[in-house]
Amino acid sequence: MKAMRFHEFGSSAVLRYEDVDRPVPGPGQVLVRVAATSFNPVDDHIRAGALAAMIPISLPYTPGIDLAGTIAELGTDVTGLEVGDRVVAMLPLDSAGAAAEYVLAPADSLAPAPRTIELADAAALPLTGLAAWQTAFELADLKPGNTVLVNGAGGAVGGVVVQLAADAGAHVVAVDGPQHADRLRGYGAHRVLGPLDFAAGPTAVGGPFQAVVNHVRLSPAELAQLTGYVSDSGVAASTAGPIPDDPARGVRSANLWVRSDRAQLTELAARVDAGTLRLHVAARRPVAELASVHEDAGAGRLSGKTVVLAP
Repeated sequence: MKAMRFHEFGSSAVLRYEDVDRPVPGPGQVLVRVAATSFNPVDDHIRAGALAAMIPISLPYTPGIDLAGTIAELGTDVTGLEVGDRVVAMLPLDSAGAAAEYVLAPADSLAPAPRTIELADAAALPLTGLAAWQTAFELADLKPGNTVLVNGAGGAVGGVVVQLAADAGAHVVAVDGPQHADRLRGYGAHRVLGPLDFAAGPTAVGGPFQAVVNHVRLSPAELAQLTGYVSDSGVAASTAGPIPDDPARGVRSANLWVRSDRAQLTELAARVDAGTLRLHVAARRPVAELASVHEDAGAGRLSGKTVVLAP
């Protein structure tokens, strides 16, 4: 079968499109015929070796944490799944990914794929959806009536956070570039504003807020200023660097390390089918072009979620 792999850490040039043996599922595993994976920034960090100490991997390595596909074969001790099932999953970061024709997945990571969208587009859901869910409900602990500022709301994770928060009954102020404004209003944001002007302070955007969710890479000084956007006893949650606590005001902060969760992913897929959660796929590119996708990401040329189609 065909797979995209790298044999050493480095730039996007280390990615090779090559022939490899089709894997065989072991106990508790499922072989999935891949429809698509998607690009996530962590893919770039893993390939560059920036996370080698935190996420030990074996080389050669196939990237692609997100998976959407069809079950092709079941390993022993697998129940509740059938060959032909359409599934999605967030694959373990330290195992072979889905930038290939087939991939092995832990059976307990698989959730039913949404039925109302193309299977390939469902690859935009797993990591992004789980990151958004865990940020909104585990870190920020959003409740009906809460006020929340989502900084970087136009991105893949930010857009899902806006939808989850609005659906939960929170009052959402979404912050990003004007090109995202109409989409964010459609997601249920109560106000949509341009990039933060830290000199103007939190009152300029209607703050402070009971929760601030940040998805923008900021300087340490700017992250520290975000603390002031959080009301007393509120929470600051971030996927893009630590926001300092303010113990004197009871402000706590939390950073996300996203994990696979079958139950959460099942609920997210159900929301897609119910029409209460929309996925924004900005581009679809073949896996043979994955090196170019990584290169474009490094140069800041990717805008939105890119789905990577299997061979």
